[in-house]
Amino acid sequence: MNYINAEVIKGVLIPFAGTVLGSASVFLLKNAMNERIQKALTGFAAGVMVAASIWSLIIPAIEASGSMGRLAFAPAFAGIWAGILFLLLLDHIIPHLHMYSDEAEGIRSKLKKTTMLVLAVTMHNIPEGMAVGVVYAGWAAGSTQIALTGAVVLSLGIAIQNFPEGAIISLPLKSEGVGTWKAFLYGALSGVVEPIGAVLTIIAAGLVIPALPYLLGFAAGAMLYVVVEELIPEMSAGRHSNAATLMFGLGFTVMMMLDVALG
Repeated sequence: MNYINAEVIKGVLIPFAGTVLGSASVFLLKNAMNERIQKALTGFAAGVMVAASIWSLIIPAIEASGSMGRLAFAPAFAGIWAGILFLLLLDHIIPHLHMYSDEAEGIRSKLKKTTMLVLAVTMHNIPEGMAVGVVYAGWAAGSTQIALTGAVVLSLGIAIQNFPEGAIISLPLKSEGVGTWKAFLYGALSGVVEPIGAVLTIIAAGLVIPALPYLLGFAAGAMLYVVVEELIPEMSAGRHSNAATLMFGLGFTVMMMLDVALG
């Protein structure tokens, strides 16, 4: 069955729009983003991702497994660990470079620094795209645990945290001498994997729906891996960690509020 319709297409493009808008900040700002603001936005993004993992993914996964009684946690448990291990594998094989690091990770390569910075953010976006895809696929298939408003809230929440990610890629590239349009394109391209991953997940909806709780858990585990492995160390290193921590709390509570009030 084809679960792709106008609502789904709009939903999977919302997070990508957030990345594009963030990347477009290179046309408005001349210099690299202030370090305090950069860390604060990273903290906010981490808070949004943790809240989305819990309310938009893990709780619906457990509710969808209610017929298993006391073992209703099992599909979410298995999915979370599969997502964590999947991102761990990507972390070891994809060459990438984090914003506050001079040492590349993954397999050795001769890729440019700019390319590896983009690959680092692209890895963040893989689980986010899958999360949006599996939630919209569940809604389109008539899952009682997932409402359209809940799917839209997830898309909006990820778009909000994608805005600083786009800016965090594009602005430093511009300050290092990369052309404005090229810096914008690098930032925007880092988000392309999200709608692609979402659409591929929806196309496989025939397999997704029977395994919906596992896939919801998988997306949650992958997102939590990104937060703990990459975003929290980035927001906590050096100065201004207090601002990042406060913004983590703000991102978490804003996403929780949106999901509970509107989902």
